[in-house]
Amino acid sequence: MNKKGFLYRIFDLYYDGFRNMHLGKTLWAIILIKLFIIFVILKIFFFPNFLKQHADGDEAGFVATELTERAQ
Repeated sequence: MNKKGFLYRIFDLYYDGFRNMHLGKTLWAIILIKLFIIFVILKIFFFPNFLKQHADGDEAGFVATELTERAQ
């Protein structure tokens, strides 16, 4: 990779920063664990696929019907 290139300088900045971090690695681990919990665990247990359960294969028709009925 060209050492004077813009992308190389950006990569080198982040690589050097993460390599010298001590507390930051722990904080990034906590952030990644929290994101995993938010997007995977909560999605599975608390946010079921409502459209798939109620549309019976015609999702677009179901949404259109719900929008027109609720607007009236």
